Amino acid sequence: MTTLPTERSVRTTPEGLRWEPSERWVRGYKGEVAVVDSRHPVLVWEPSLPVPQYAFPREEVRTDLLRPAKRPRTGRHTGSQIFYDLEVAGEQVPNAAWTFPSDDLAGHIAFEWFGRWDRGLDHWYEEEEEIFIHPRDPHKRVDALPSSRHVQVEIAGTVVADTHHPVLLFETGLPTRYYIPREDVRLDLFDATDHSTGCPYKGRAHYWTWRAGGDVPRNIVWSYAEPLAAVGTVKGLLAFYNEAVDIVVDGERLERPVTPFSAMLRTQA
Repeated sequence: MTTLPTERSVRTTPEGLRWEPSERWVRGYKGEVAVVDSRHPVLVWEPSLPVPQYAFPREEVRTDLLRPAKRPRTGRHTGSQIFYDLEVAGEQVPNAAWTFPSDDLAGHIAFEWFGRWDRGLDHWYEEEEEIFIHPRDPHKRVDALPSSRHVQVEIAGTVVADTHHPVLLFETGLPTRYYIPREDVRLDLFDATDHSTGCPYKGRAHYWTWRAGGDVPRNIVWSYAEPLAAVGTVKGLLAFYNEAVDIVVDGERLERPVTPFSAMLRTQA
């Protein structure tokens, strides 16, 4: 009897790693070279990280491009001791890959992702879609739903957005984000910046900063010009960090949430 993917339970190793097999075809490139081409990847959650990583069967990795690390970053990745430098076309990437210290994951190699650590591969694909920052978590949902709620956004007592046509984005583990049509936002009060971020669920975002300064963090507003298909309804709309602005929904003022972004916003204020 075949066990369906949805019936599989996440395994936990004695080292505290959680893992489960994935049925996605995953490829990782350095330049034009496919370093990883795997149809049997494994998702791994480390105790210290909230997002998953991939580990790949050794036979689905270009191990001929890996060298024992000259300066291994031992102690990282749940006590991993074996690290590899990657060498492609004369370019070396230190500590680009490693093996987890777990019998469950013996024979698997994990890689840093360029968008997060700036020392991994250049491009990653799940099937034919490029993925940024980290693998998608199969136990996490992201839904973008058009709404008729009345949403207002205030910064330092000034109403900077007012709409009856928002798109509400619900993402597991984060507060609801309110995406607002551009014509309902006072963009004249903001300056575009060169800051951008990537998200494996939504794509690449670009930002605006509150022109009046003060205690308001930089890059408080963002938008996805070309979002991934799953959240295509947010295309061109603008969202604000709930953690640092005041949002009123249908007359109810929302409390500012505390999230993993809160500390980052405080350093930018």
